[in-house]
Amino acid sequence: MKFSIGRTAFTKGLNTVSRAISTKTTIPILTGLKIVAGPDGLVLTGSDADISIETTLKADDPDNMLVIESEGAIVLPARFFTEIVKKLPKDTITLEVGENFQTMITSGQSSFTINGLDANNYPHLPEIQTNDSIPLAADLFKQIISQTVVAVSNQESRPILTGVHFVISDNHVMAVATDSHRLSQRKVTLETPINGSYDFVIPGKSLTELSKMIDDGQDEVSLSVTENQALFVIGNTLFYSRLLEGNYPDTTRLIPDSHDTRISFEAPELLAAIERASLLSHESRNNVVKITIDPDKKTVTIYGNSPDVGNVEEDLEPKSLEGNELEISFNPDYMKDALRSFTQATINIDFTSALRPFTLTPTEDSDSFVQLITPIRTF
Repeated sequence: MKFSIGRTAFTKGLNTVSRAISTKTTIPILTGLKIVAGPDGLVLTGSDADISIETTLKADDPDNMLVIESEGAIVLPARFFTEIVKKLPKDTITLEVGENFQTMITSGQSSFTINGLDANNYPHLPEIQTNDSIPLAADLFKQIISQTVVAVSNQESRPILTGVHFVISDNHVMAVATDSHRLSQRKVTLETPINGSYDFVIPGKSLTELSKMIDDGQDEVSLSVTENQALFVIGNTLFYSRLLEGNYPDTTRLIPDSHDTRISFEAPELLAAIERASLLSHESRNNVVKITIDPDKKTVTIYGNSPDVGNVEEDLEPKSLEGNELEISFNPDYMKDALRSFTQATINIDFTSALRPFTLTPTEDSDSFVQLITPIRTF
């Protein structure tokens, strides 16, 4: 196998597939990346068995500056190889595989020889045998990921909660995540209805990596789902993720359908106040911030306290306030994550009692997005 290629395009492709490569894998060959030179171009593959990424650098794309002299395949140690390519002196690189998978990389006056592995030993990618693909607007899908993935669980004791639950049917998409202390649910209406219905759970880790690959210039992400795999197609890149097994708990009954007290805020304004209060709460062992609502004075007061350092108290003026007097405590980190997901929106925070979960929703189109947080009992 021998080819030459532009360093910029090659580095971009290597960075893309490297997202899937882990140094902690139990299968040694998966610490490498697979390069296949074929008639259409160069196919790069990285995998950690949970996530697999395959990207194609096409020979007919002039930006790639790709010339394939002889076809073939090789697996090279990902970390070393990527670092070498990034530091080569010239804009073009030539790669040639010799006997015993010894691979020579040359650029200008610089040449490296590294030991490769037989590509035939590299695990095969999952086969997705379905003709139904779901087109999703790239920017919207990226937003869905960022709004829900904050609430996935990090605890492996309940593996199903480490993913985001998607339910797709007709022209509706619902994504929900919970770690049993908080919940995030996003609903979206698709422009064109789809055939059939889908119900699956994708690991939060996979979605985080996928989100990083969706560029602002991307228009569409195409999704195909089988029994245990999901395939996302982004331009010339394929992103495979395993699906989590098991039944996701029914979360619809967790979201309250009424409230006794409601306050409205600009999300960035409240976020800044919570961040100030959490400066001290983080110094305390229990990390709690308290909010007090006084309907008569139309004020909301935030308290943060650390016995070792001191305390903070701040009066806020909500855009509106209705309902009963209330004092409620919560984890400020959960609140900050929730508020960041609303960006610039005006939000309603609805409370039922000091010990029941409360919800954050946008004032407009409130059914489309809900963040729910369970309060902390402080007595």
